[in-house]
Amino acid sequence: MLALPSFVERAGSAARALAEASSDLLVQPTVRLGVTGLARSGKTVFTAALVHHLTGLHPLPALRASQEGRLRRARLVPQPDDDVPRFPYEEHFAALTQERRWPRSTDRISQLRLAVDYERKSGWRPGPANLMVDIVDYPGEWLLDLALIEQTYEGWSRETIAAAQRPGRAAVAAPWLDVLRRLDPNQPLDEVVAERASDAFKTYLAAVRAGPEAVATTPPGRFLMPGDLAGSPALTFAPLALTSPIAPDSLGGLMERRFEAYKSRVVTPFFRDHFQRIDRQIVLVDVLAAVDAGAAALAELEDALDRVLMSLNIGRNTLLSRLFAPRTDRIMFAATKADHLHHASHDRLDALLRLLVARAMRRTEAAGARVGTVALASVRATREVMVEEGGQALRTVAGTPEAGEAIDGEIFDGETEAAIFPGELPERPEAVLEGAVPPGSLRFPRFRPPRVPLDALGRPGRLPQIRLDRALEFLVGDRLA
Repeated sequence: MLALPSFVERAGSAARALAEASSDLLVQPTVRLGVTGLARSGKTVFTAALVHHLTGLHPLPALRASQEGRLRRARLVPQPDDDVPRFPYEEHFAALTQERRWPRSTDRISQLRLAVDYERKSGWRPGPANLMVDIVDYPGEWLLDLALIEQTYEGWSRETIAAAQRPGRAAVAAPWLDVLRRLDPNQPLDEVVAERASDAFKTYLAAVRAGPEAVATTPPGRFLMPGDLAGSPALTFAPLALTSPIAPDSLGGLMERRFEAYKSRVVTPFFRDHFQRIDRQIVLVDVLAAVDAGAAALAELEDALDRVLMSLNIGRNTLLSRLFAPRTDRIMFAATKADHLHHASHDRLDALLRLLVARAMRRTEAAGARVGTVALASVRATREVMVEEGGQALRTVAGTPEAGEAIDGEIFDGETEAAIFPGELPERPEAVLEGAVPPGSLRFPRFRPPRVPLDALGRPGRLPQIRLDRALEFLVGDRLA
């Protein structure tokens, strides 16, 4: 568990938690669900699909309340936090169903509130009941920033420079490391030099995210998603190679002050105002992108997921903990884009994800929280087709590759369908980490969202999904019992 830096902030967080938990227990049952994930993992699509299926009362067989016919109605209502942007569900749903394009990525925190009416099956008072589901969608890079709260500038600099010097990153880090070598931490304070150093570091972070290690994240997360903080001094610093104590009026002193300002003015408020209040958490992971990038990217992903769980305030909730120190008591890791594989490989994808989070899962379960994994597709973009090739039956997936996607030299126009044999994951998940799947040997083109037929009133029908209902049962099923 991360420590807030001051007694006042701890007291304020406890008071807010007490007020919210009291309301939950005595007035309005509420569950606060955090949705996050690393770059391009499908956070926005997951949230939009969740709202679509619940508000449309579409069949969700693995969600018991739905399967048993106990869901009566779900509707969007005004969210509780007026200072948090609303998740633009309508815009994202229109992009998926009308334009057949994937929504823009999550680059800031946003929120929705769903009011779910259902029939309570058990408990001290069976019958009609209502649950508020507050969905908090935020970039996974911000979650990894929480580890900075307990780090010093010197320790962060040393760790970040060492990571940049690893063989897998040396090429993209070379321009920034060249700038770093010409900087003396004890040289006089100079704003122009600080800005140039920060810009070079941000260019390196962008290159890491765009390259084969796109699954990796190196804090500060706001450097690539600044929002309204763009250009502020709190986002204008960089690591330095420190060999001696830092003088307050030096370049190193300036960088250290801004590092501490980033922690106190950016990271800590996120922890206090949003993250500490989350009851349930889903972390979406693009495991297939890491597999396609090779064993080094998978190792990077394993480390990132371990840091994600280290950042969570986990544990079993009791009456007292819910009142004074609420914890995240259920965490689900979801391997997304399962529709890019034939269903025969879905269990292998799930097994690989479980292997990547095995260490963290043991710690989490020891603290009393429940951890689950699932291979899912929030919106299924493909269907499965058997294709004969050379007398051999191939398990393929068929869909509409996006315009510009290239497969075996063919460039697609965004309208033509294609059946793709993606390959298969090894039966033994450890083999993937050992390099049994060479980088680029699997085929994972980017498909457009599926065509969704309209009903008699011109409304879009149900978006197809894979195991979204299983994820919902794990995250909120017990609160709908």
